[in-house]
Amino acid sequence: MPDRSDRIEKRRYARAPLNRPALFASQGSTLTREGFCRDISLGGTFCETDSPLSFGTAVVLELTLPGAQSAVSLPGIVRWVNGGGMGVQFGLLGAVETHLITEIARKHDEIGG
Repeated sequence: MPDRSDRIEKRRYARAPLNRPALFASQGSTLTREGFCRDISLGGTFCETDSPLSFGTAVVLELTLPGAQSAVSLPGIVRWVNGGGMGVQFGLLGAVETHLITEIARKHDEIGG
């Protein structure tokens, strides 16, 4: 059986580590839940949480990204769920959000991430 180092990376965008608290809710709901975004790319994020949403659920994450003065809203779709959280694929992001995430990835890449 091959080990994890033999796995082919299928992600379109490289991920950068992140450790930011986040609030999230299914789109259109006022019931918010808590989690921590542990990594991020232009494609999505992993949200560590004890209360993940179901696969396929439209979600909005609210968090303050490095370089931002206030929280941003990141729309997405839950693409996978496990006991530790959920993977969220981002939907259409605004220019500010795209810039912030690109800068996080660029800085991570510069330090040899």
